[in-house]
Amino acid sequence: MAVYTEVSAKDAAALFGQLKLGTITAMQGCPGGIENTNYFVTAELNGQISEFVLTLFERLNAEQLPFYLRLMKHLALGGIPVPDPVANRDGDLVHALQGKPAAIVNRLPGKSVMSPGAEHCAALGAMLARMHLAGADLRLSQPNLRGLAWWNQTVPVVLPHLDTGQTTLIGTELAYQNHIAASSAYQALPQGPIHADLFRDNALFEVIDGQARLSGCFDFYFAGVDTWLFDIAVCLNDWCIDHDSGEASAERSRSLLSAYAGVRPLTAAERQLLPAMLRAAALRFWLSRLWDCHLPRDASLLTAHDPAPLERVLRLRAGRPVTEMLAPA
Repeated sequence: MAVYTEVSAKDAAALFGQLKLGTITAMQGCPGGIENTNYFVTAELNGQISEFVLTLFERLNAEQLPFYLRLMKHLALGGIPVPDPVANRDGDLVHALQGKPAAIVNRLPGKSVMSPGAEHCAALGAMLARMHLAGADLRLSQPNLRGLAWWNQTVPVVLPHLDTGQTTLIGTELAYQNHIAASSAYQALPQGPIHADLFRDNALFEVIDGQARLSGCFDFYFAGVDTWLFDIAVCLNDWCIDHDSGEASAERSRSLLSAYAGVRPLTAAERQLLPAMLRAAALRFWLSRLWDCHLPRDASLLTAHDPAPLERVLRLRAGRPVTEMLAPA
């Protein structure tokens, strides 16, 4: 959630008027994230105050966007707590603002938990499994655009910016992931729409009666059809590690995996390839952060993520086998 394109209140008000969302009373650019322009918008309609997120898409085009927005709409209709895109009178979810494709979704309640405990990881794991099952019958399909093909294209681009040790690590890991992707075990992995970017800051919690409740997850603009195991690995590599050291927490890992498996048990192929997918998820985000760091785009309110933590995670995941404590119960 950065700001690349400045949007005036007048222009935003015109779009909100067309969609009959009311009169804008407040509008603020969002400083987090790195891909799109985002604003938090408050609007009043018939005395009711509603909160929205206005997004202008800086890289995704109007042909790609229906998958992301229809997936969110599909999940919302299926009872999954995700932002629900606003449609116009023709049912279109993709709008236009300042010459760019745009979307408006309701703003979910709650706050991100940046130091999650086992209970947060369990809630996330159960919700992730429900999300996978709810999205399985979506009739649209689009590949994970930051998947293996993108890794193969992007590694040569970042290599000039790496030292010798990093060059060896990224080259070795890329070769390993190409080998894994060609295996029969990988071909047997269940697939469907995945979030593909469900880090701590893309989920929200509320405290109700003293208990943390997962109120939703958002930012589906890296979603695509890929293995469900990759989605699990992305979560394990963020929610269940110490960010400073990269070391995995066995307790949080068990909580997430057990809760997930309580909704959708893992297959034999998934159990076999969990270590490889943990490495794949670490490679994907180390690579994208290297790219953003060394090949940045100009944007207001933009702060690129440090690549170093994901490099540490990859080294740890590649350097030692996953312990039995990481395996689902």
